[in-house]
Amino acid sequence: MIPDQTAFRAALLDATRPVPDGLSDGQNRPAGRRYNVYRNNIAVSLGEALTTGFPVIAKLLGAQNFDGIAAIYLRAHPPQSPLMMQYGQDFPDFLAGFAPLAQLGYLADVARLELALRASYHAADAQAIDPAVLQTIAPETLMASHITLAPAVRLLRSDWPIYDIWRYNTQDNAPKPQAGAQDVLVTRPEFDPEPHLLPAGGAAWITALNDHTFGDAHDVALNNTADFDLGAALGLLIRGHAVTGIISKDIP
Repeated sequence: MIPDQTAFRAALLDATRPVPDGLSDGQNRPAGRRYNVYRNNIAVSLGEALTTGFPVIAKLLGAQNFDGIAAIYLRAHPPQSPLMMQYGQDFPDFLAGFAPLAQLGYLADVARLELALRASYHAADAQAIDPAVLQTIAPETLMASHITLAPAVRLLRSDWPIYDIWRYNTQDNAPKPQAGAQDVLVTRPEFDPEPHLLPAGGAAWITALNDHTFGDAHDVALNNTADFDLGAALGLLIRGHAVTGIISKDIP
């Protein structure tokens, strides 16, 4: 008897299910033991992939707790792609809805930051502008221009101090996180992505750049934050090689 493929896959990803009927080894004996070894290897590999993709979450929860949660996640959200780098795309949402961790409200957004770093790493390459170009553009021309950003740029807004939590768990001698909302910009100036804490209003400005001119986006940020520091936010984009184009009818 040939085992049903749906049952085979379901049992492969859930150790609580029985070995599917119809499986045998090379000597035509029931293949329960070999199937369990195979099933265990898959669970371990996917658990390791989740740990690699979310090292800060793994550190915050501890190895034993994380392994248990990874097993629950695997049963609820089996892989949808053969590419291991895609595994865990919905892990932040899973954490947000996982009742036993409800008191750790920041976990989901920290996981979103780690996922954003991964997405930035795998994003397409793009040539950043030479910062010296900005010195050649008249202020009124710049304000009327549209800015394009690199595919590797990611932006996160959180009610939690996610940048401080990430830094405290990845960098030696980092200060302890303090309560408060934080917005984070992810750029990829070289080969590895980097998170940056945005100044107040910075996230509103960068978001507005998608469909507003430089100047109109500035106005949006000022309406959001009266003391918005445009120089600081623009500096983060430039240093992160995040600006790939300045589009204006007055710029050849």
